[in-house]
Amino acid sequence: MGVVAKHSSMIFYSNGSDHYSQRVRLVLAEKGVAVDIVDVDPRNMPEDLVDLNPYHSLPTLVDRDLVLYESQVIMEYLDERFPHPPLLPVYPVARAQSRLFIYRIQRDWCDLVDIIVSTKAKDQVVEKSKKELRESLTSIAPIFSEKPYFMSDDFTLVDCCVGPILWRLPDLGIELPAKQCKPILEYMERIFDRDAFQASLSEAELDMRD
Repeated sequence: MGVVAKHSSMIFYSNGSDHYSQRVRLVLAEKGVAVDIVDVDPRNMPEDLVDLNPYHSLPTLVDRDLVLYESQVIMEYLDERFPHPPLLPVYPVARAQSRLFIYRIQRDWCDLVDIIVSTKAKDQVVEKSKKELRESLTSIAPIFSEKPYFMSDDFTLVDCCVGPILWRLPDLGIELPAKQCKPILEYMERIFDRDAFQASLSEAELDMRD
């Protein structure tokens, strides 16, 4: 599953069903990083992870003495630690725009995904969130036709956040209208066909699109 080395100094604790874990696995795969990926059941955290991460959360990256446990922090660290290929623009203005896109994706899409997959959310809240996510993606579909990647000519960390959400749409019970969302569907094909994207998929994620 992905790029795994038996004697790597880097360990990635991952939830195989979670889009936040997949976005990091995607960065690792894009950069060809040697890493031990440990698939963790979030309901049964291993003791070593509980000791390392005060929030007992996934994903968590351990690189020698460094422990990181927020997906965006992990992604940016990996991009700086392994600079090739770069997944953020070089120039400060463009980098800031990319970070803002990630922030908006979190607010506009990730929060809805988290509600939909939550076991605690009420049915009507889940259905409302599905409707909001479907409508939000449909309304933004035209921008996907402007450039090959999300608002960029190059594959970036923004795509690493968007791709895992779009991969999960069937599993979330969301079907996009084909005519209105043609640019998104074409974008999905481009992203999903990447070797790194395929390498990033866990067994649970492969089952999401049988």
